[in-house]
Amino acid sequence: MARPRAVDYDDKRNAILSAAAQAFAETGFDGASMNQIALSCGFSKALLYHYYANKEQLLFDVIEAHLQDLVAAVSAVPDTGNPEQRLVGLCTAILEAYRDADAEHKVQINNLGRLPADKQDALKQMERQLVDVFAGAISAANPDLARDPTRLKPVTMSLFGMLNWHYLWFRPDGPVSRQDYATIAARLIVAGSKALG
Repeated sequence: MARPRAVDYDDKRNAILSAAAQAFAETGFDGASMNQIALSCGFSKALLYHYYANKEQLLFDVIEAHLQDLVAAVSAVPDTGNPEQRLVGLCTAILEAYRDADAEHKVQINNLGRLPADKQDALKQMERQLVDVFAGAISAANPDLARDPTRLKPVTMSLFGMLNWHYLWFRPDGPVSRQDYATIAARLIVAGSKALG
């Protein structure tokens, strides 16, 4: 008979994922150890292995949980009927989902390629889902791009570049809020893509 799941199972699992993300972001996938992750959670190594058999499984779950949060965030953005306003809303949702998730974000960007191909494919499908949502919003804001897919993809990926790397310079207590930057990024993309002719 299977052992019943502990009441605090999800809390412990989330603590492990958070500690693993921090360790992978700070010391790299190779530099982080299961022992280090267990210690930072205040768990025994044996307890950690009860949840995760190896670092690869941990890495997959860190990235998957992060991408699930991003997909959920953009899925909750309503379609107001104003395409540029929707794009600002999507940018804001992503930037808010990145709040307090710098480690998870770095792990996704830098370590997804460390996973086996089948696991990468599952995560890349979630990334494509995000790209498709933004490409659709950009196309709605600039219909000319919908007729020219050779430009739509680079414009969409340029927007992701603006959003994905904001953590390198953005300061929560600085003069620009996440909402401000979401508006700046969305308007630059819409106006800039229209200027392409």
